[in-house]
Amino acid sequence: MTGAQPRRLAWIVVVATLLAGCTPAASPDVAATDGPAATASARPAADGLAPAPQQSPTPTQAPAPAPVPVPAPEPAPAPLPQAFALNLYQEGDFVPQYTFDWCVAASIQMAHNLIDDTGGGTWTDSAQQGQLWEMARARSSNSFNGANPLGWAEVLTEVGLGPYTVVSIAGYEDALQAAARAIAATGRPVGLVMWSGRHAWVMSGFESLGDPNQFPEFQVTGIRVQDPLYPHGSGQWGPSPAPNSLLTPEQLATQFVVREPRRWSSEMPAGYLLVLPVAGA
Repeated sequence: MTGAQPRRLAWIVVVATLLAGCTPAASPDVAATDGPAATASARPAADGLAPAPQQSPTPTQAPAPAPVPVPAPEPAPAPLPQAFALNLYQEGDFVPQYTFDWCVAASIQMAHNLIDDTGGGTWTDSAQQGQLWEMARARSSNSFNGANPLGWAEVLTEVGLGPYTVVSIAGYEDALQAAARAIAATGRPVGLVMWSGRHAWVMSGFESLGDPNQFPEFQVTGIRVQDPLYPHGSGQWGPSPAPNSLLTPEQLATQFVVREPRRWSSEMPAGYLLVLPVAGA
């Protein structure tokens, strides 16, 4: 029993020695080339978590350029007044006065003809002219037994051509502008009280530098007139212009003058009298 125990120990020693001889010894050179060297950046993270990706530094962006100011557009130049003309007259509109008293009545007939372009009939009858004169005289006061501008305007309105009103304007150029502006605004003629309040003409149109509907200030350069006394005229005031004559302001001023206050009494101040159409009728 005691001899067998030492042999078993000797056999275990021999086997252990053989096994040790079968395992190659790792040299320093082989160990250095068999696998990649471990580094801190390649080492796996603890607990099996992948390392967070490294972010590249954000480059600094240059500031946006300041906006270039856009200059405001220059305003368009104001339009310049151009030559303008308006004439209501058509052949056949003129009516003579059949007596030396009926100038207002003949002017009412001409106003109708100038306004009515529908072909509904021209007013030229002498009997009708007498009736219109009686109407105007009945509506006038202090008129030396005739018809004055107030009766003239009232009859124009009553027969459906109005409304009309009588105005007195102190300045000559202002009166021409008021008359031209009224014709342009209404398409109706203007009554001119001539010879210091003794006679009636009709202003049927005008020429100007500038359209009155576009320019508050414009210059009247010509006046279209109808004198019912044509072709007789006056020894004091001059000849009657032919129907549809175009007069310069200087020519008109020889017969279109300030009304004499004593000619017929009214509350209107002295000035250039117009029988004026009212806009918006």
